[in-house]
Amino acid sequence: MKHKTALALFSGGLDSILAVKLVASLGVRVLAVKFVTPFFDYELLEDPEKYKQEIMDRYGIEVILHDLSHNYLDLLHKPSHGFGKNFNPCIDCKILMCSRAREMMTEYGASFLISGEVIGQRPMSQRRDTLRVIERDSGNDGLLLRPLSAKLMDPTKAETEGWIDREKLLNFSGRGRSRQIQLAKEYGIVDFPTPAGGCILADPILSTRIEKIYQGDFVIKAEDISVTDIRLLLLGRQFLLPEGAWLVLGRNEKENCKIESLAEENDILLHMPHRPGPTALLRGVKTHSSADIDDNAEVLQNAAGLVVRYGKKVKEGAPGAIVEFRRAGKIFFSTIQPLSDQC
Repeated sequence: MKHKTALALFSGGLDSILAVKLVASLGVRVLAVKFVTPFFDYELLEDPEKYKQEIMDRYGIEVILHDLSHNYLDLLHKPSHGFGKNFNPCIDCKILMCSRAREMMTEYGASFLISGEVIGQRPMSQRRDTLRVIERDSGNDGLLLRPLSAKLMDPTKAETEGWIDREKLLNFSGRGRSRQIQLAKEYGIVDFPTPAGGCILADPILSTRIEKIYQGDFVIKAEDISVTDIRLLLLGRQFLLPEGAWLVLGRNEKENCKIESLAEENDILLHMPHRPGPTALLRGVKTHSSADIDDNAEVLQNAAGLVVRYGKKVKEGAPGAIVEFRRAGKIFFSTIQPLSDQC
């Protein structure tokens, strides 16, 4: 029999690693698909080849990166199965990824899908009934094999067609990890990641920022939200200024660099060229053309005043500082006083 190919939904966690290794050990070529969005693992797109090589070197797994961002932003408007404890649409998220993986099967010559889900491991998205819903609503009836819990579930096409020996699949269940850890040792895997919730939408603080947009409680309309907006929301100090402007201040050099890299044509970047301090990005200033920066505008004064306030203090001399404004290639300098803490 000709070897079959399977696509694996690959989170990078231990369960997904083991699912790939197990199915590959049964004579199937497995391509791991790593989905990314601004809410999880988006930074991998900065150097995809590095990530692919790391996974190959560490686990011997061939991985594909796929950006699911725009579909995911649409999903958040009204997920069919609702949200979890915070703003995390876990069930619809899994359905979306499984649906997209199914669409990718033809491109990669795959005959079925696999995932590392374990019955009962997660209270919302890995109950037996929920796993069935995910399979059904993603259009993957009979196509989605969960090798770590397969013996506790109905046989899939890969098993009934003889592509996979069902007797060599497993019956893991519950939240315990001892069996996974033992299996990892058998595969020679010792540096697997510790279990952790990697999705920002499950974070009680950061998810609130995202939720405000979708509830219409932000300067950006929900229908206009972009990937860059999301990435900015997850950085630094956040301020809403008059005239519907939005200011993001970096808290360290790494955030300053990231903020600068996310600037778009109509954004205004501010920083103090002669004093350590934050880089700031001002978005949503509509009263000025991209070729004109007016330092007398209240919103710009407030933004620059915050840059000075959060900059390094000087022991002697005036508290004010020179601030550079940059927009669409045009640069303007102005001496700005720090915004009062009472503002």
